[in-house]
Amino acid sequence: MDKLEEFLEFGGLKKDIIFLILSAIGLLNSLFNFIELPFDMAWIAIILCGIPIILEAIIGLVTAFDIKADVLVSIALIASVITGETFAAGEVAFIMQIGALLEDLTVSKAREGIEKLVHLTPTTARIIRDNKESIINAKEVLVGDILRVLPGETIPVDGVILSGRTSVNQAVMTGESMPVDKTVGDEVSSGTVNQFGSFDMKAVKVGEDSSIQRMIKLVQSADAGKAKIVGVADKWATWIVVIALTSALITWIITGEIIRAVTILVVFCPCALVLATPTAIMAAIGNSTKHSFLVREGDALERLSMINKITFDKTGTLTYGTPKVVKTESFLSYYSDEDIYRFTASAELRSEHPLGKAVVSSYKTFKTDEIKECESFEMVPGRGVLAIIEGHEIIAGNKELLNEKNIKLENIKNDEKYISEGCTIIYTAIDGVIAGFIALADTVRNDVEKTISNIKEIGIEPVLLTGDNKNTAKNIADNVGIFEFYSECLPEDKLNIIEKYQIEKNKVCMIGDGINDAPALKKAFVGIAMGGIGSDIAMDAADIVLVNDDIKEIPHILKLSKKMMTTIKYNLTFSMILNFVAIILAITGILNPVVGALVHNAGSVFVIINSAFLLKWRDKK
Repeated sequence: MDKLEEFLEFGGLKKDIIFLILSAIGLLNSLFNFIELPFDMAWIAIILCGIPIILEAIIGLVTAFDIKADVLVSIALIASVITGETFAAGEVAFIMQIGALLEDLTVSKAREGIEKLVHLTPTTARIIRDNKESIINAKEVLVGDILRVLPGETIPVDGVILSGRTSVNQAVMTGESMPVDKTVGDEVSSGTVNQFGSFDMKAVKVGEDSSIQRMIKLVQSADAGKAKIVGVADKWATWIVVIALTSALITWIITGEIIRAVTILVVFCPCALVLATPTAIMAAIGNSTKHSFLVREGDALERLSMINKITFDKTGTLTYGTPKVVKTESFLSYYSDEDIYRFTASAELRSEHPLGKAVVSSYKTFKTDEIKECESFEMVPGRGVLAIIEGHEIIAGNKELLNEKNIKLENIKNDEKYISEGCTIIYTAIDGVIAGFIALADTVRNDVEKTISNIKEIGIEPVLLTGDNKNTAKNIADNVGIFEFYSECLPEDKLNIIEKYQIEKNKVCMIGDGINDAPALKKAFVGIAMGGIGSDIAMDAADIVLVNDDIKEIPHILKLSKKMMTTIKYNLTFSMILNFVAIILAITGILNPVVGALVHNAGSVFVIINSAFLLKWRDKK
């Protein structure tokens, strides 16, 4: 059996295409006799297209007693050849292989996501023993070891900070768009990135227990649990085989004409039935490509048509994933809001902190004034910056930094309003007096509210899953019209929520962009990744990728998937009616095997044309 499987797999799609071209030439010559040869060129199709079908049927029957559509096709091929109807045999084999080729073209690519996730795992760690620093393999770290993490390094294991202050990019675990300030006593996770200050930490969870390793396990287990949809022709294959063989045998016994029995087997071959699904899928995939969707799984659109819930990640999916200045406010009459903005942007000009860079970027985007260079600059990791601007001493950072510099905070006002909406606040003090603040937030993508509304109209319930805090999650959900949301979600939380929905018989589509979304994308009935801002790992974990991040196209692909299924049902209905009509005509002797094969061609052409309408379909609404 291994040798047979190697033969069938040899050459891949290129081989199949070459075989189909040669078979088509042979069948055309057999029908119209362009070139006179001592043998019927239909044998080319029988050998190149028919033998692989027969071998597949044998492998399925012998290894697993698996009756698929190819069993009936094989019987019809052999019967046609025995009775001398070589054209009918070649034509049936040719049509079936076209269907197989279309299915192969929709098969998923080999997955590299888990390998990429493994590469995120740090390979080395700086360990402190006897007041000496040395680098060891990260796998050798033990619980209780003291480690040192320098700026820019990936944290090797889960632990607690013993000394030092820093900001940590936790996007790999939580998807949060902004780094989180950390100091003594705070927990840090493996796979996250230390942004600025160095710190010493105590290892708490190592090896297989670390956060990044747990996420790898989640991705692997979620992928293994996702069932594949079986082709309709194969699902009904046993009944088709039984009915066809019974009809052919009874007809032969009653009429005594074997040619009628062979004709029944030929017309009963599910050629149009086999083409019904893959042609519609290929046309729908072509349509989705025009709308910036890359469909990575052959049955993804089929599954997408069944969903009743759609879960969204926030950062990078509903939002742009980068913080922007949304409000500037002055507390002092002699400094305007513009002055606070300008002083803060100047102080942050040399900052490497993402929030500082966001202030500078926003200022350059929306203001015409040039940012003044500071006369001196100092960055305090996890706190903020100190600078001299135009002779003024500027402190820009969090309240902890202001307290350290003995700045009185009584005049602060209105900041709680923005904090409750999920904003991050940078407070600005000028010459030892609190002067104002700047609020930054990750902004919602254009058309999100309309997109959510359109999704609801389809009858699908949207849900928000985010690693951000409750205030941020509620603010975003309220703004875009989502009623159900979950905040502070780690990767396993998102996966567990989706699993809970699916246990409750819901079909869930997950839309996300980050590495932390990979387990949920795998676990969901359908996973859609944002391709522009999204990580490679998220895209590898997804069934569908939205290449340009244009979220307003989501309703289109949801409606397209339903339209595709309607087309498939029409194709299947037509195919079955055609088959049964052809059987009646074959039983009465009106059809012979060759004409029966041509009827098959007509049915197959109808199915292909009907599916082709999907290529340019778009809902008129």
